[in-house]
Parts: sequence; structure tokens; C-alpha cells
Amino acid sequence: MPLSDLIPYALLTALLAIILFYFVGAEEGATSVFPGMTMHEWVHDARHLLGFPCH
Repeated sequence: MPLSDLIPYALLTALLAIILFYFVGAEEGATSVFPGMTMHEWVHDARHLLGFPCH
């Protein structure tokens, strides 16, 4: 398989990783997309697993 065929998949994977990183690492406070603490509670354990402080 040529490398050029893999580029769309690599870009999609990178985009999904960045979105996941945002929701785990920065989704609270002033940068919050969703109001309240719902998203924070959904990713709370992942935050601690990855070393993000949240308390």
C-alpha cells in the first residue's frame, strides 16, 4: 500500500486524538464547550490516569 493512501487515515487518527486530548485535559472552566460538570465527570478517571490535575 502506498504511503499516500495512508495519509487520510493518519489525519483522521490525529484529529480524533486531539479531540480526545481536549476533552480529557481541558474541558472545564473557561474553555468548556459543554456547560456544567457532565463531561468532566465522564472523563474524570482518565484525567487522573493521564496525570491531569482536576481537584
